[in-house]
Amino acid sequence: MADTHKLAAVPRTEFGKGAARRTRRAGLIPAVLYGHGEAPRHLSLPSHETFLVLKETHNALIEITLDGKKQLALSKDVQLDPVRRTIEHVDLVAISQGEKVTVDVPVTVVGESEPGTIHQLELQSLTVTVPATSIPDHVEVSIEGLEDGAVVRVADLPRPAGATIEVDPEYSVVVISVPRASQEDLEADEAAAEAGAEAGAEGEAGQEAEETSEPTEEPAES
Repeated sequence: MADTHKLAAVPRTEFGKGAARRTRRAGLIPAVLYGHGEAPRHLSLPSHETFLVLKETHNALIEITLDGKKQLALSKDVQLDPVRRTIEHVDLVAISQGEKVTVDVPVTVVGESEPGTIHQLELQSLTVTVPATSIPDHVEVSIEGLEDGAVVRVADLPRPAGATIEVDPEYSVVVISVPRASQEDLEADEAAAEAGAEAGAEGEAGQEAEETSEPTEEPAES
């Protein structure tokens, strides 16, 4: 279940790229708070604390303190610098206690399948509708002891408390299989084996020819 993080924000009255750069130089991150039918609120968040919060979870539940008032919000979109990977901008959605939200939750595989098999994760995340204060950090998929050919579908997953999974129940999440060589690898192995057999046969034939062609030593005349 997601924890509620607390961040103190300050109003943002300057806009544009230049203003955004000045905000970042001051150790703050430009952000916008949407939702509940109100006009978007432009604000700035403390850079280091915000980075730590958003690093922990995909769906950060944040209590924003702005102008002495508190507002619960959910991180919706985080823009990163493509080179430095620092946070450039954050979009937040205002929510209330008990409100349900639709979010994507990562899928995590636990356990070990049968020896000699591997697993293929077909679905990296699940779209779920869940109370905003009960967003799971992830959904676990157990593959313990599963054999070759086993398939874990959405319908087989444990359902988070109070959540509705917005994905086709028959969709494959994890598939178990035995690694098999590609057709190219098999053909290459067969060609190598045939070449080796031919080389061996030629070697044996050559050796036999040498043995039969050796001159017979004549007895010396007295």
